[in-house]
Amino acid sequence: MAENRGILIVVSGPAGSGKGTVLNAVFEKSKDFVYSVSATTRAPRPGEEDGVHYHFITKERFEELIADDTVVEHTCYCGNYYGTLRTVIEKDLCNGKNVILEIEVDGAMQIKKKFPEALLILVVPPSYDILEARLRGRGTNTEDDIKNRLERSREELKFFDEYDYLLINDDIDEVSSNFISIIESEKHSTKRNKNFYNKFFNI
Repeated sequence: MAENRGILIVVSGPAGSGKGTVLNAVFEKSKDFVYSVSATTRAPRPGEEDGVHYHFITKERFEELIADDTVVEHTCYCGNYYGTLRTVIEKDLCNGKNVILEIEVDGAMQIKKKFPEALLILVVPPSYDILEARLRGRGTNTEDDIKNRLERSREELKFFDEYDYLLINDDIDEVSSNFISIIESEKHSTKRNKNFYNKFFNI
């Protein structure tokens, strides 16, 4: 029997890869996954609830948590910190939930160092041309923004080999089912069930 601890899953992909849409489909198909609610130092926006959309904390407190290694990955954007709290993900993992972190490559590499057992999944469109077409198809980005996002995608994909699995987002139903299958297979891997050996022989 596979161990009950959940799997920490990092999902990354360039803007336009559709990773958010893929994850929405995953949540519709399975109740075994939860999003990790990030912490931030920015002020709540209208309608946002503490502990639901973000954990809202002060900059001073956030920096204390970084120093204590309670923040397992973080970034600074527009003068505000954003990051993942160790206590939040550990609680869900211990309850058998598969915790999903939808974060960029730099955060993913931070997680990989602190949680070697984390599973890193890269979501990409079928081709670079399709990625560009998707970004242009939004109709909300300027030409400079599109060029910056495309250039950023090249930088992100330099970390290709750091990820455990590649999901090519060509069909949402198929790729979301593959996502779930990957996690189910991982639950039965020997590396995630090392305690079974000791239990088997009553060691």
